[in-house]
Amino acid sequence: MGLLSGLSGLGLGNLAKMDIYGDGGKEGEKKKAQEPVKIEEKDLIYDKAYKCPVCDSDFTAKIMKTGKAKLLGQDQDLRPRYDCIDIVKYDVILCPVCGYAALNRFFAGISGAQAKLIREQISATVKVPEFKNETYTYDEAMNRYQLALANAVVKRARASEKAYICLKSAWLMRGYKEYLQNNGVDTREAGPELAAKEEEYLLNAYNGFVDARQNEGFPMCGMDEMTIDYLLAVLAARLKKYDVASRMISTILTSSNANNRMKDKARDLKEQIMADMKNSK
Repeated sequence: MGLLSGLSGLGLGNLAKMDIYGDGGKEGEKKKAQEPVKIEEKDLIYDKAYKCPVCDSDFTAKIMKTGKAKLLGQDQDLRPRYDCIDIVKYDVILCPVCGYAALNRFFAGISGAQAKLIREQISATVKVPEFKNETYTYDEAMNRYQLALANAVVKRARASEKAYICLKSAWLMRGYKEYLQNNGVDTREAGPELAAKEEEYLLNAYNGFVDARQNEGFPMCGMDEMTIDYLLAVLAARLKKYDVASRMISTILTSSNANNRMKDKARDLKEQIMADMKNSK
């Protein structure tokens, strides 16, 4: 008859043959538990504590959690692309008290003379905006990068540091434009403006790295000589300086220090340049 056979007379005949030790209502919970948890940008960052080398203030800045974001690929100019987050937004460390800002790589490396220049020319008048959201917006990130560049100029940083800020600022403009497009925002007005800013930053990055390659040693901003040469070739090609790009590519292809992966990338860039030159005629 079954333990629940009496349910038929109560209008619940469809439940009379239930397995009392089966999944029952837990099936839906099990299915829900198996669904992948959606990762958001806020899940991939955290507030890290810093001590400002200029004013000795303690503060926090948002940075990405190591190893948490999935790398999707890399643009030709070495910009990394991650799932659910644009990590470029989180590479500037900014002291909210005195306005000192720098890329994470360079934040602590400042001399007493440089700190004095920043206190005199930045801290005396700067008004640092508050960042209250769970993540940095692109507009907030743009402000942080502009402050980092201003600080680099004031403290008389090396050309490589200023060039790296400009390169990452260009990546930020590109990321901002992609963000707007992916979210269905009309970019007829903002798109050209962001593209123009990207080009301006890339030009300044190129000029800075050319200067740095002639006057500084390696590694440079964490990159070896072959990586810098490849980056210069990419930037030169982007700026239609095809003669410079071709020379840098030749340097890579004939160097015993360049690995096969780098040489393959150089060959791909060479083919692209040849196609671009042919199409421009």
